[in-house]
Amino acid sequence: MAEQTDVGLIGLAVMGSNLALNIAEKGYRIAVYDREVEVTDAFVANSGTLSSQIFSASDLKSLVAMIKRPRSIILLIKAGSPVDQVIETLAPLLEEGDTIVDGGNTEFNDTVRRSNKLKEKGIHFVGLGLSGGEEGARDGPSLMFGGSEHSWQQIGPLLQEVAVKYNDQPCCAYMGPDGAGNFVKTIHNGIEYADMQMIAEIYGIMKDGFGRGAKEMAPVFTRWNEGELSSYLIEITAKVLSVDDDETSAPLVDVILDKAGQKGTGRWAVIEAQKLGVGATTIEAAVAARSLSADREGRLKTAECFEFDFNEARTQLSNTVSDEDLEQALLLGKIAAYAQGFSILEAARAEHQWPLPMKEIAEVWRAGCIIRSVFLSRIASVYATERAETNLLTAAYFADLINNGHQALRKVVSHAVLCGIPVPALASALSYIDGAAQAKSTANLIQAQRDCFGAHTYKRLDKEGSYHTSWLK
Repeated sequence: MAEQTDVGLIGLAVMGSNLALNIAEKGYRIAVYDREVEVTDAFVANSGTLSSQIFSASDLKSLVAMIKRPRSIILLIKAGSPVDQVIETLAPLLEEGDTIVDGGNTEFNDTVRRSNKLKEKGIHFVGLGLSGGEEGARDGPSLMFGGSEHSWQQIGPLLQEVAVKYNDQPCCAYMGPDGAGNFVKTIHNGIEYADMQMIAEIYGIMKDGFGRGAKEMAPVFTRWNEGELSSYLIEITAKVLSVDDDETSAPLVDVILDKAGQKGTGRWAVIEAQKLGVGATTIEAAVAARSLSADREGRLKTAECFEFDFNEARTQLSNTVSDEDLEQALLLGKIAAYAQGFSILEAARAEHQWPLPMKEIAEVWRAGCIIRSVFLSRIASVYATERAETNLLTAAYFADLINNGHQALRKVVSHAVLCGIPVPALASALSYIDGAAQAKSTANLIQAQRDCFGAHTYKRLDKEGSYHTSWLK
C-alpha cells in the first residue's frame, strides 16, 4: 500500500536495524530496505511485536512509494562513496521537499557538498551526528542535527522521540545547517579520544609505576565514578579491568594486543582545529598516541635500541604519587580536553556562521553518547550563565578546580616522566593550561625571528603600527 509509513530507513546492519526497532517502538511506521533482500526479510521476520509497524521494501522505488510526503529517509550505511552511490540512485525518485538523513560517521565537508548538490533539486540533506553505538541506536542515541529548518520541522520531532532522555529532556538538538551536526559529532569524538587516552595513561602509571594488577585498579575507578569523574568511560574502565580471560584466567585486558584503532573522526577534529587556528594539543596528543601505538613492530625494534633503567624511580612512585593525585590529574586533563573541544566549536561557529548552541551541545552529550558524564551538566551551567566564549578554563567553577588541583597534575606528569612512563595527553593538558595562563608568552622571540628571516614585521607593546628591523646588518 502506497504512502503508509512515516519514515524510511536504508541499511539494516547493526546500527540500522536497532534504530529501526527504536523508531517502530515509539509508534512510528517505518519502511526498511537493505541491498541484500534476505537481510530485509530476516529483520522483519525477527522484529516480534513490532512487525506491524515495519514494512519491507524490495527496492528503493518501492521504499519511496511507501513513505508519506514530504518524505524522510534515513541512511545508515558505510560512510564515503556508498552514501554517494545510494543518493545517486535515490534522488531521482524523490520530490521537492523530501529529506535524506545521513546517520553515518561522515566528514562534515562531504555533507556540505551533498547538501548543496541536492538543494538544486529541492531535496533537503541532513548530516545527523549519532552517538551511542548499537546500544544507543536501540535504546536511545545522542543526536546532533545538521540541516535545513525545513528538515528539522519535518523529522526533528521523530528524532527527539527516539533520542535518549536526560531528566526527561531529549538529547537531540538543532546545531545548524548542512555540516553542523557532523562537525559537532567530530569534536565529540576528538574529546572522546583525549578522555580515553588520559584514562589509559593513568592506567599505565598504576600498572608500570605502582605495579598494580587490573583487579587492584578496578575498585579505584569504581570509587572515582562516584565523584567529579563520574562518567560512562570511567564506569566501563572499572568493568573492563574486572573481566578475566576465559582461556587463560588472566585479566582479559592483559592479553589484548596494544594497538589502538581509529576510524578517522579524531584525526578530523585535529585537522579542523588546525584550520581554525585553535590549539587543541591534548586532542592532538591523543590522536598521535593512537598512531604510535599502531606501529607495534616499530616500537618493539626501538625498545631494543635503548637501555633506560627506571626500576629504582618506579619503586618510589607509589610513595610519592597518591590515588588522589591521579584523580585530580585526570580531572584537570579532562577540563583541558573539553576546553579545547568547545574552543574549536566556538571558532567553527564564527567561521561557518552556524548557530552551534553551546549549552545545548553540552546537554545533548549528557546521555546516550560515549563521553556522557556529570561533568557536562557543569559545562551546560557555565554556558547558561557565563557564556565562557573565550575558554572554559576561565569559568569560575573550572578555574577553582584548576587552582586547587594543578599541583597534583604537575606531580603526576613530572614523576611519570622521571619514571619513563609516557603521558603525552596529560602532559599536553598541563602545558595547555600553563600556556593559556601565561600573561606574557615567548612569542615575541618568534615574531623577531620571523621578521629577521622573512621580513614579516612585528608589533610593539609601547606604540601602534607594524615594524621591520634589519636584524643582520
